[in-house]
Amino acid sequence: DAKVKISMDGKGQWMDNVFIERLWRSVKYEEVYLHAYENGSGARAGLGAYFEYYNTRRRHQGLGRRTPDKAYSKDQPLPHAA
Repeated sequence: DAKVKISMDGKGQWMDNVFIERLWRSVKYEEVYLHAYENGSGARAGLGAYFEYYNTRRRHQGLGRRTPDKAYSKDQPLPHAA
């Protein structure tokens, strides 16, 4: 018995999965499928650069055409849901 505690209570679990699925779809189609990595180091560097781009320069429709860094910055208030 490893005594592992699952932190998810089941509420909103399907919605969490939707966001992760969208992220991985973007990663695959915008980075992984476009580059033939020679090795793990190349993949690590390429994915690191992609996530830096994804978070700091790529605008997201669901965030009001802002980057995640801008949307979740502590300097800006988060928009309220209608």
